[in-house]
Amino acid sequence: MNGAKGPGRIEAGPEDGPAAPAAVEVLVPTRNRPVELATTLAGLAAQDHPFGVVVSDQSDEAASYDTAPARSMIRVLELGGHRVRTRRHLPRRGVIEHRAALLAASTARYVLFLDDDVWLAPGTIALLHEAITELGCGMVGAAMQGLSHVDDERPAEQEPFARWDGAPLPETVHPGTPEWERWRLHNAATPIHLARRHLRPGERWLAYKVAWIAGCVLYDREALVAVGGFDFWRDVPEEAVGEDVVAEQRVMAKFGGAGILPSGAVHLESDTTIPDRPVTADGLLRA
Repeated sequence: MNGAKGPGRIEAGPEDGPAAPAAVEVLVPTRNRPVELATTLAGLAAQDHPFGVVVSDQSDEAASYDTAPARSMIRVLELGGHRVRTRRHLPRRGVIEHRAALLAASTARYVLFLDDDVWLAPGTIALLHEAITELGCGMVGAAMQGLSHVDDERPAEQEPFARWDGAPLPETVHPGTPEWERWRLHNAATPIHLARRHLRPGERWLAYKVAWIAGCVLYDREALVAVGGFDFWRDVPEEAVGEDVVAEQRVMAKFGGAGILPSGAVHLESDTTIPDRPVTADGLLRA
């Protein structure tokens, strides 16, 4: 277990400025992914909604944002009126502590945790913000889509899909229950197929029931903090993963949550930077 008193400090970079945060702030943890991060930033640069950005880097050598492509995209974002902060967050104390530190660095009303290997289609942030404010729940997410699998359409009867009619209700999702099987909804390119089947003519978006969502999740920050955020990093080993499962399910249990279609989040399908996953936080904390 990690016995530190609190999350490590995220060192301020030269891009930090006095501007007030936007209602939405995008929080991007990154490590050893300069190509993917530049692509992620390019997706953000094409968004048409007000937001700020915090990129927190734990690379072994040069920061992933310290490349010409990434710097160019940061300049595009800044020219578009977005406040961008880049940080080095060392020493590394695990992916969960990294998220805890990112959350502590933001005071925005809504925080979008975005993985460094996800490209967002134009309009995705606006759609997520519209959904969470209209639904009044604790979180909404856009499930990652692996486009190399777009022709691999799974039979509809294998997908435990269900809409939320109205605001999502609080619910607790346990392993071994039918609700837990919703994880199947986010395999491969399934979100694309779900949108084709279930999005009705004239419908901008729909909310559906999830077990959890990886890669692109917008939280009501107050709801996330109310359930402890990612402070459970202190209660698990540094190598633990599965932090999104724990945080999201805690928020859903108290405030409700949903997935949103169409997704707009594209997984870049690069090799993972965490090949060894010996323990999961959700498994340990349920034990």
